[in-house]
Amino acid sequence: MRTLIAAILLCLLFVFCWPLALVLLILFPFIWLILLPFRIIGFTIEIVFKMIGAILLFPFRVLKMI
Repeated sequence: MRTLIAAILLCLLFVFCWPLALVLLILFPFIWLILLPFRIIGFTIEIVFKMIGAILLFPFRVLKMI
């Protein structure tokens, strides 16, 4: 659904301002590549916090099973 909305918005941008739409099509891959390390760092931090939470809650899960 998200991709469909993006495609429709891009088509509307082509209708109203085609030079801006072409610039967007050219620059989007470069912007994505620049932002990729930040997404990887965010994913790593999220996994670390989930692991810490699982380690801290493990004794309570063991006691709950007994």
